[in-house]
Amino acid sequence: MTAPSPSPTLLIVDDTPDNIAVLFDFLAEQGFNVLVCESGKAALDTLGVEEPDLILLDVMMPGMDGWETCRRIKQLPAGREVPVFFMTALGEPYDKVRGLEAGAVDYLTKPVYPEEVLARIQTHLEIRRLQKQQQEQNDLLDAALQRSIFAERALAESLGRAILLVRLADHEILFMTDQAKTIVSDHGGVPALLSCLAENADTFGRGEGCRYTLKCSDENTADGTLLVTLEVQRAEPTPEDLRSLGLTPRETEILFWVAQGKTSPDIAIILGMQVCTVKKHVENFLPKLGVETRLAAAIRANEILTERT
Repeated sequence: MTAPSPSPTLLIVDDTPDNIAVLFDFLAEQGFNVLVCESGKAALDTLGVEEPDLILLDVMMPGMDGWETCRRIKQLPAGREVPVFFMTALGEPYDKVRGLEAGAVDYLTKPVYPEEVLARIQTHLEIRRLQKQQQEQNDLLDAALQRSIFAERALAESLGRAILLVRLADHEILFMTDQAKTIVSDHGGVPALLSCLAENADTFGRGEGCRYTLKCSDENTADGTLLVTLEVQRAEPTPEDLRSLGLTPRETEILFWVAQGKTSPDIAIILGMQVCTVKKHVENFLPKLGVETRLAAAIRANEILTERT
């Protein structure tokens, strides 16, 4: 059985208790989780620990007014995508334009009518749900495209493999690809390779950073030959390999996982952070890399990771 969806969380920011009481009681009866703050600063502090689905924000408050509060909310990773409704007795077009320019999506003129508020909330929550759904689909598409790129690269690499055919009776090499000839020549020649095969060694080569794994076919062919593949022993890539890009350590770490085909929710779990924080870091490093999309950033990172391994 599918678990029921959690109730949306609404944040009311208003310094007038009577206004709060009317909306709080009505919205709670409609099944919403309702949070309350009585100042702009308290709202910003709340966004550090909570992620509301929609914010109802009074304009005229002492200290930090609603316009400034909204601008600061939109600068926070947790508030950037959250719909904000302004509530005010100011009805001039200039005031409404000012609110929309600050980042609000709707404007409610006091006294507010609960039924109207509910209708508008439901509309914008549905819009936000569809936006999230689209973003999740985009993330999945990006990950699928990245996996496709990895698969194509693996196929291209396999076409130039180092393969040789050895006759078991006298250990004579019957055939070697050009890549195998180069590797064998650079690492002691045929005698060194045959010595490794006679000793059932797992690796071949000499010197640090230039050893190869010997992979023999599980079964000998009918004519008594053995198919051997030489595969370079590659170091596992790490975020350190991307330091040359000039990103912050956290941005570098997130880019590394983007390059591995991970979505923002995947990365949030791996690194123990919020999804919105991951997305904020991605937004920050895209212009630093001179690219516009996650996919382009992943391609750029993988070019470097491929060179390092």
